[in-house]
Amino acid sequence: MSGDKTAHFGYRKVAVEKKAAQVREVFDSVAPRYDLMNDLMSLGVHRLWKRRTVDLAGVRRGWRVLDLAAGTGDLSERFSGLVGKEGAVVSTDINAAMLDQGRNRLLDLGLAGNIHHAQVDAEALPFPTNRFDCISIGFGLRNVTHKQRALEEMFRVLRPGGRALVLEFSHPTGIPLRKAYDLYSFSVLPALGRLVAGDADSYRYLAESIRMHPNQETLQAMMEAAGFERCEFFNLSGGIVAIHRGYKL
Repeated sequence: MSGDKTAHFGYRKVAVEKKAAQVREVFDSVAPRYDLMNDLMSLGVHRLWKRRTVDLAGVRRGWRVLDLAAGTGDLSERFSGLVGKEGAVVSTDINAAMLDQGRNRLLDLGLAGNIHHAQVDAEALPFPTNRFDCISIGFGLRNVTHKQRALEEMFRVLRPGGRALVLEFSHPTGIPLRKAYDLYSFSVLPALGRLVAGDADSYRYLAESIRMHPNQETLQAMMEAAGFERCEFFNLSGGIVAIHRGYKL
């Protein structure tokens, strides 16, 4: 950002007040084919990344879990089984189309009793301080206009002793992998988007947004600045994806 007046929308800079609407247009477009595209783009590996995130969360029965940018509810689904009927999962997204996709998918799976849905802006969480035992945000932080503000809000609503996990595309650690990943991201992804979802531009933006997202060390420092302690990250698939974890002590 530049003087907090502009924000990155992929490689372009747009007025801060316009970014959220432009991101919303992207996800309005991709929502109907979101799950199919995830499987095609990652060859199904995204399911392993999410499973690892849940493992690192260490969620227990009776916990309250906040799933930000939940999309179609992959993480919420897994958390629901872990917290049981005594616990609760609040599955949220800022985008109404994605939230509807997630709600309908989870209802089709028969998951309703301990899952609640809410349209929520991660930068201004409508929850009391010290409310949740665990907070996750999967593949959503890079789309947030003010990432530091979102991390501070996550810290605020997390209870002492709780943990937050950020699952996000990151920066490959090896140069050969980085070059191959760039070729794939800017050639294959838009082509898949055009063929499957009828929208190459949205997937070009998604590739660009990944490149503009902070690297592993920078995001760890941002979490520490937000108040999290014992921060660490776990590279997956050579750093294509990273899981960051921090605690409120």
